[in-house]
Amino acid sequence: MDGKLVICPTPLGNLGDMTERALAALRAADVVCAEDTRVTGRLLAAYGIEKRLERLDEALIGERGAGIVQRVLDGETVAYCSDAGMPGVSDPGLRLVRAAREAGAAVEVLPGPTAAATAYVASGCDNPRFYFGGFFPRKAAEQRSMLEELRGLDAALVFYESPNRLVAALSAIAEVLPWRAVAVCRELTKLHEEVARGTAAELRELFAARAKEPGGVRGEIALVIDAPGEAEAAAGAEIATASATARAAELVAEGLRTKEVAKRLAAEFGIPRNDAYNLAMQAAR
Repeated sequence: MDGKLVICPTPLGNLGDMTERALAALRAADVVCAEDTRVTGRLLAAYGIEKRLERLDEALIGERGAGIVQRVLDGETVAYCSDAGMPGVSDPGLRLVRAAREAGAAVEVLPGPTAAATAYVASGCDNPRFYFGGFFPRKAAEQRSMLEELRGLDAALVFYESPNRLVAALSAIAEVLPWRAVAVCRELTKLHEEVARGTAAELRELFAARAKEPGGVRGEIALVIDAPGEAEAAAGAEIATASATARAAELVAEGLRTKEVAKRLAAEFGIPRNDAYNLAMQAAR
């Protein structure tokens, strides 16, 4: 039986971005499974496609995923659509693809719009690499921890975020990465598309004020944080030097000799041995 699971990307917002190949796949499918049948139903109606729709969201994919895969193995062609963009990128489609692969079912993934890549390009970053982290963490401690872990990565950082949590996310970025340029990419490809760029602190003030206005902040949002730049490197070096200088004074006060102080500084702060020795000598004076 020649069944297969077809992953069909859909427009981020502009219907003109629907590909002919994806439309052909939807027309040829035996059934269309969707993250939200209402959203996908409107899309199909716009193109005059009449198909049986089955809801398959995050809550249902665990209990129904195996059954869908079995239907593919039995010869059914199943198309899967998320609400917008590429299924499997921060949505339950990834679990369906994994289940199909593990069962040996045929999977065809069609190319199409992805908000993460679109936001990365729209942000104006000049680093040739980007890291996609899915949805930004909700808890403040997790936000700070994640940003600390990623701060040394030589790449732009891309996240999805809810408009209701945008100001909190920008506050966390302003605290951990105050030197970075940030872009808030909102409603990409849609009528009211917006790309706001500045430091996280500047953007926090902008969107905090807008949140108080009638209507507040709305729409799908992608955050893009620039890769480390010269200003951040200089600030980091200054902080490291200050910390190493203070540590050198502590070690000298403990009675350690200059060579031992230098050895400790090099090991603890990862600084060159000559620099560590100079700091040790200054502390010993």
